[in-house]
Amino acid sequence: MSVGASSIRVDARAKVTGAAAYPADRAPAGALVARVVFTDQPHARLVRLDVSKAEQMPGVVAVFTGRDVPVNEYGLTEFDQPVFVSIEHTGRTKVESDISRWEADHLALVVADTDETATAAAAMIEAEWEQLPIVADIDQALAADASLVHPELGLSSNIYHTYKIRKGSIDDAFAEAAAIVETTYELPYQEHAFLQPEAGVSYVDDEGRVTVEVAGQWTHEDQEQIAHALDLPPDRVRVIYPAIGGAFGGREDMSLQIVLALAAMRLAEQGERRPIASRWSREESIVGHHKRHRGRIHAKWGADAEGKLVAVQSEAWLDAGAYNYTTNKVLGNCHLGQAGPYEVPNAHIDSHAVYTNAVPGGAFRGFGGPQAAFAAESQMNRLAEALGIDPVEIRRRNALHDGSIGITQTVMPAGVTMPQVIERCAAEAGFDRPLSPASAFSPFASLAPATDDLLRGRGFACSFKNVGFSFGFPERCEARIVLHGDPGADRPERAELFHAGADVGQGAHTAFLQMAADATGVPYERMSGDFSDTSSSGDSGSASASRLTFMAGNSILGAAEEADKAWRNGDRPAVGHFRYVPPPTESLDPETGVGAPNFSYGYVAQVVELTVDRATGHIVIDRVVSTHDVGRAINPANVVGQIEGAVAQAHGYVLSERLQVENGRILNPRFSTYLIPGIGDVPTQIDSVVLELADPNGPWGARGMAEMPFMTYAPAVIAALHDATGVWFSSFPLTPDRVAAALAATHPQIGTTP
Repeated sequence: MSVGASSIRVDARAKVTGAAAYPADRAPAGALVARVVFTDQPHARLVRLDVSKAEQMPGVVAVFTGRDVPVNEYGLTEFDQPVFVSIEHTGRTKVESDISRWEADHLALVVADTDETATAAAAMIEAEWEQLPIVADIDQALAADASLVHPELGLSSNIYHTYKIRKGSIDDAFAEAAAIVETTYELPYQEHAFLQPEAGVSYVDDEGRVTVEVAGQWTHEDQEQIAHALDLPPDRVRVIYPAIGGAFGGREDMSLQIVLALAAMRLAEQGERRPIASRWSREESIVGHHKRHRGRIHAKWGADAEGKLVAVQSEAWLDAGAYNYTTNKVLGNCHLGQAGPYEVPNAHIDSHAVYTNAVPGGAFRGFGGPQAAFAAESQMNRLAEALGIDPVEIRRRNALHDGSIGITQTVMPAGVTMPQVIERCAAEAGFDRPLSPASAFSPFASLAPATDDLLRGRGFACSFKNVGFSFGFPERCEARIVLHGDPGADRPERAELFHAGADVGQGAHTAFLQMAADATGVPYERMSGDFSDTSSSGDSGSASASRLTFMAGNSILGAAEEADKAWRNGDRPAVGHFRYVPPPTESLDPETGVGAPNFSYGYVAQVVELTVDRATGHIVIDRVVSTHDVGRAINPANVVGQIEGAVAQAHGYVLSERLQVENGRILNPRFSTYLIPGIGDVPTQIDSVVLELADPNGPWGARGMAEMPFMTYAPAVIAALHDATGVWFSSFPLTPDRVAAALAATHPQIGTTP
């Protein structure tokens, strides 16, 4: 059996030895070099653009602007962004393309013989701008006199998308509540900080297809967006993913794909066939791609004396930034998560997407779930304290289970294991036992530990996250398997798997081959894969939404069955193609929120133990118990790797990563000032607890899990810090200065040695 084995990843040797070819490595000798020019304008109208001096520089091959784009618009879920900000409009463009709404909107693409020449030519481009009022943040966007970021949409405000839930009688429920807690939570940005900055190579291949080799998360969606902007049939565009240095949602949207494809197409029309390569610096990457949404959630929860929830009232605002990207979808997840993984009889929830001139918000591990879970789980922990009930026990009394009616007033998809996950996490953590004493530590290597200032605390949180696309989106995934062997052989000798699913570092391609080996009966070592190329594989959907193992596995099972039929029919080679379509989902009723938004969920609970130096505000996470129902661990080692990686990434989000954005500009686009955790900063101990309680529709029972370890970390850390200090925090990151200031303000004696 290949499924269930910790097989060595198929890309392991290449990555360890340095042989793996990432997009930046794919540029052949003699390739042209392209340089993207950002507008550097958070909100301004272009009134003059002169690229003639750049075009005339020796070594410059071409300068592309909006005049060169057949359809000057793009967007993953809405065409609301110009490929280039331009005063030369094309007839089919629906957006106001002469306005820069974000400092990283694209103004031009310079193609030259060398990077030095391209960079020098970019500096020669002249642009004049009419400054427009900058809508800097949510508060300014919602002000009565706020300027509109997208007046062309005909909206009366910068709120452009809203979800609602109306369930029961919220006022009556609060009137009967024994305890009510009400808090406003502030959610920060987060930078993806993937290993490989944006890079790509483009050319026209031997079959006349405009080809882009780039890092992304959904080859066929990239193909569609390129084809739309270039006004080409999709089969005239080819997208290939080489090795990918991480994504986390940050590569769902366009960066270099369209502009590189445009350059290849236009230069080929002029007889220039040299490949074109481009690579962003880390600073360009941080400025130029979207972030985890910053936002605000105001929550009011009520419970009876026994700790049973009676009412949830909540309102959320997510800062979409200048363009929608996937905000409307992220908002949906945030909307569903604001009531937590609990049975709630009465609810009044509103969630809003808000345009500003700041960096766009988009997909990021958890996809709106971490923001909602921070508020929901913090509210549940505050209720537990107000009622004098153990944090685990109050969750036992409220957790969703099989047959529960969810917040959208429909029955939860079968396989709800929240109660089992809660119990296992509490048991593994020894939550009912006293904490051990603090281990001595000092925030400064040159100073001895100040043991008298160290406080210990422990916190609990749990959550759930959808597996697969939501709200009626046409979910699907395709696979093709080819079996090879002698005509008279009973069993195939080897097999090939063709699949477009992206391996963004999570080991997806290894899991695909393991599942294909199990499904076909061909030994794992005799399986080969052709991955992430639109010319060889059908649409896989995105490497996102914790969906890829679930969806790819089902498509592989179907393709193996079809290939087996062909084999038994005597075909050599025997080919099987299958398109898997999961159970349907529904969009929510716009007024009541009624609907069945998802077909599957994953479940998580975490316990965090920490030590805080009350004088300096420094926090050390001593232990994390992260418990997950994965349905079936296709590759157990990869599952544990995902848990540990997600915890480390969430650790940075909660404790150290502070993206500073003012008046639409990122002020710290470098790792010297945007502090992701290093090896000495992450939790001292991470206990990964893996449950395998089968999802009824999952392949081999598997359900997605890669986002779930991120979901609960912030509220668990906040609860642990409260347990240690008695102080509740409603925002983060918990940098030492913020923690020390809050402790000093709440307890003036803190910081003085007894």
